[in-house]
Amino acid sequence: MKTEKEKMLSGEYYLANDELLVEERTRCKQLLKKLNVEEFVATDKAKAILAQLIPNAGSNLYIEPPFHCDYGYNLICGENVYFNVNCVVLDVMPVTLGNHVFCAPGVQIYTATHPLEAVLRRTKENAKPVTIGDDCWIGGGAIICPGVTIGNRCVIGAGTVVTKDIPDDSLAVGNPAKVIRKLNS
Repeated sequence: MKTEKEKMLSGEYYLANDELLVEERTRCKQLLKKLNVEEFVATDKAKAILAQLIPNAGSNLYIEPPFHCDYGYNLICGENVYFNVNCVVLDVMPVTLGNHVFCAPGVQIYTATHPLEAVLRRTKENAKPVTIGDDCWIGGGAIICPGVTIGNRCVIGAGTVVTKDIPDDSLAVGNPAKVIRKLNS
């Protein structure tokens, strides 16, 4: 029999109020409080907090507080990843960012989702992973929805809502996102 965490990480419906999951989210919130309130600037202490909060990050992860995530350990960052102020990552399942990914202020990346059926939605939730390729720039206020893959070398315009995969070398804008032209060709 699978634990609720195993169900969560496999994309199945799970109970978010499971004791272990609540404990892990609480630990994450405690680290976020240290980062967002007590440090609030890029100090050696802030880097040590980030190493605990996001253990699966390459070198030069930079987060401009305030920042929010659910677990931290499901955020997998390549080299030179940057989050500007007020970014939110609901990392119920893996959120994988390639190398040289830049997120402008207010970017929101969601893996968490809920059943469409009302009665099931009262108690269960599930998630779908998100992947963002190398050399991407995600514009301010963009929202990346569950299950989306954004290819390499993409630019996602400010305020864009990405609901479907975006191919490599694309400029995507709008709600829902539409590729308006190819880049680097």
